[in-house]
Amino acid sequence: MGKFAKWLGAGAGFTLGGPIGAIIGFVVGSFIDGVSIEDFVQEQREYQKRTEGQPRRGRATSGDFEISLLILASVVIKSDGKIDRRELDYVRMYFVKMYGKERANHAFKLFNGIIKKKISTRQVCLQIRQYMSHATRLQLLHFLFGIAQADGQVTSVEEEEIRKIASYLYINEYDYSSIKAMFYDDSDTAYTILEITKQASNEEVKKAYRRMAKKYHPDKLQNLGDEHKKGAKEKFQKIQLAYEQIKKERGLS
Repeated sequence: MGKFAKWLGAGAGFTLGGPIGAIIGFVVGSFIDGVSIEDFVQEQREYQKRTEGQPRRGRATSGDFEISLLILASVVIKSDGKIDRRELDYVRMYFVKMYGKERANHAFKLFNGIIKKKISTRQVCLQIRQYMSHATRLQLLHFLFGIAQADGQVTSVEEEEIRKIASYLYINEYDYSSIKAMFYDDSDTAYTILEITKQASNEEVKKAYRRMAKKYHPDKLQNLGDEHKKGAKEKFQKIQLAYEQIKKERGLS
């Protein structure tokens, strides 16, 4: 493991290269003490040699997910023209919960440099899409809505930015609306989370729950490590709560 990966506290893979690697290289060269740009470039070369000829999709590591989160979080936070302290605190709290204080402090130091960098959202998302599974990309989207809501509301500008990210990540409208509904509260929320309407039959409700429970099961993220499975449980619990709410409304056992 190279100096940058050791400093971060996790292995980094595909995010060492491409547009994301350029962003991280800028931050390492400008804001990070103890890791030189030469160290980072050497780590990029070593990773490239190790993975030549290997399939891309599903190769994301815990460190890749972490870096991708930080970059997309900076895009959402800056989308409304101001940097809200509550949103920054949410990012820090989330990382402490997932990774522990030491690794979270390093991540936030990286984040403070990333947020100063102008980012091409489309290029970053295209790179993420090449290497991350669908389940992993859904987890990214869930995190972004959590950031946007951290100051008490998801503004229309923030939602538009998240929708744009979702489209670049090839997340369809049903999945987008399901995750969005987890952060809103209205009469149709439970149905939207299960990707059905109120007109669905009882049997269709049961089928929808089984399908969504399978899609959002924490084991879908097992390649990223236990820390990310914990984050995935939040989505899974929302699916369960939505189903329980509909069953209660309909008097189902």
